[in-house]
Amino acid sequence: MTTVGTAAGTLADRVHGGWLGRIAGNMLGKPVEQGEVWTRARIDRYLGDAGALPLTDYLPEPVSAEDAAALRPEWRRCVRGRIHGSCRDDDVDYAILGLHLLERHGFAFSTEQVGDLWLLSLPYLQTFTAERVAYRNLANGLRPPLTATYDNPYQDWIGALIRADIHGWTCPGEPHRAAALARRDAVLSHTGNGVYGAMWAAALIAAAFTAGTVRDALEEALAVIPGGCRLARIVRRVASLHESGLSWEQTVATVAEETAGLGWIHTVPNAAVITAGLLYGEGDFTRTLALTVRGGLDTDSNGATAGSVAGVLTGAHDIPSQWTDPLEDTVRTAVFGFDGVHISELAERTLRLAESTA
Repeated sequence: MTTVGTAAGTLADRVHGGWLGRIAGNMLGKPVEQGEVWTRARIDRYLGDAGALPLTDYLPEPVSAEDAAALRPEWRRCVRGRIHGSCRDDDVDYAILGLHLLERHGFAFSTEQVGDLWLLSLPYLQTFTAERVAYRNLANGLRPPLTATYDNPYQDWIGALIRADIHGWTCPGEPHRAAALARRDAVLSHTGNGVYGAMWAAALIAAAFTAGTVRDALEEALAVIPGGCRLARIVRRVASLHESGLSWEQTVATVAEETAGLGWIHTVPNAAVITAGLLYGEGDFTRTLALTVRGGLDTDSNGATAGSVAGVLTGAHDIPSQWTDPLEDTVRTAVFGFDGVHISELAERTLRLAESTA
């Protein structure tokens, strides 16, 4: 799929690639998004039974009734041959909502304005974990930072990380600026590693526009978060295992053991899966998405973030068509006023913001 009116490798092409990568990665991981049910072993068994290893396309339809019953109910709109535009999902809702935020309030937005826009533009029942707690706290009259800390057991979970892409796409080559914007957004609902995850992801995407390699982008992203935090330690751990020559399977198994007990939606183990997918994907869009989703845990969120980075690195022009053609340039979303929007339009609007401060 070629970006209309843009050449391969241009800023416009790479911003469009980020949007396409996020949506495609989200769609790939959506059917198996339940980490305690869809383990790495079960995902690979599913793919093997369907003759889909190595994975080079969206998930195949389930072979057995047992697997069909275990998939997310949206699977019928997310597997190969059945996709006609993207499914609605919070991993894409928040990217759209972030674009809406920057268009409405600019780069000087406040955390309070993030919360106000949630109440105006996002249905309560389409929020989950820390975001739902923060939404409820906002509706009850609390203001940041209490919205993140009051009665919120999910402060370190992955929700803020999935909201970070827009800050990376609009700050190409400026990871520190991207991280600062992502932090201002994240503290509405998260603390600690939950906030660091958002800063890391935004910086990683921003760095992908100018870094020479995936490893370079990861190093730049690590520079925006405290070196001693658990998130930074797990990213460095994955990088060291990769550098030592371990296989992808050995690396993800090792870090799974070392993060056991945190749960499948916690930021830290999911950042490990994303990092492994990016490093072992070696810049190849299809391999990056496939390895990241096969890594398990929060598969649609991880596929979306890794897809965003890989899409920026690759550019829309060079993303293989099996990922982009089924999307039909169309997004379903719960964000008021955006349902059915064209992906190309979202990319063009994002580009205008990126160029406004260039």
